[in-house]
Amino acid sequence: MNTNEWQRRVIRAEEMAERHASAAEILRFYAAVARFQAEFYRELENSEWIGKAASCSDPFALWPDREVAGGLRRLLRVVEQRGPATLGEAARELAARDEQSHLQLLSVFWENTSWENTGNAPAAGTDNFFARAYLQPYAVGIRTRARLRWSGPTAFVCPFCKRKPGLGVLRPLGEGSQRSLICSFCLAEWEFRRIVCPACGEEDPLKLPVYAAEELQHVRVEACDSCKCYIKTVDLTKSGLGEPLVDEMASVALDLWASEHGYAKLQVNLLQL
Repeated sequence: MNTNEWQRRVIRAEEMAERHASAAEILRFYAAVARFQAEFYRELENSEWIGKAASCSDPFALWPDREVAGGLRRLLRVVEQRGPATLGEAARELAARDEQSHLQLLSVFWENTSWENTGNAPAAGTDNFFARAYLQPYAVGIRTRARLRWSGPTAFVCPFCKRKPGLGVLRPLGEGSQRSLICSFCLAEWEFRRIVCPACGEEDPLKLPVYAAEELQHVRVEACDSCKCYIKTVDLTKSGLGEPLVDEMASVALDLWASEHGYAKLQVNLLQL
């Protein structure tokens, strides 16, 4: 991955916002966040310690506290200026916390642990958004530098950071397509069998309904009647110009359909949708 990956998402989000009014506000806000992430990722690529972090058992410990807190405040200003009212207010409240609170928020998310034992439980949805939006370029940078390869049985969680997948993607392969899952945090992509629920492993096609809307036919809900979870998949064989992360956000109407039919999303996206 390189900076151009983030820039392509910004361009796609702005294009989709012009064409899909129902998701325009979401997409324009995501474009602002992705610009911040692109700039942050560029800084990481030019830093000396990102290479060290890739081979460190606790890479977060190498990050200077002052730089961490200062960077987070930059993101908070972006959200306050460009985000919806509720997130803007959450950004102002978070900015008022001290540096130690900011570091705790990021550390807990990075370690993928629960807030139950921290004694300072936050509003999980908004704080998770700020932590994931800020740390995602860092996680991508470490994964890219580590250059890990994985093989073996189909993984139900990210082979690199052990997070849940955020979405699926179908990429052209020969005369057909190959299904992959994309990590909700470090954006790793790994192959996954076509007819399997990534939440519970159900393999019966009759229990794995698929739904697509007329407006975005290359994005679909892949649900499971066994565990009542769903994931959205972006079919790049139908739209070669698609950017999976962006197109998944643009299809918010599919999330409403899934919720109305009793399905829960396996993992919310960056904007907590």
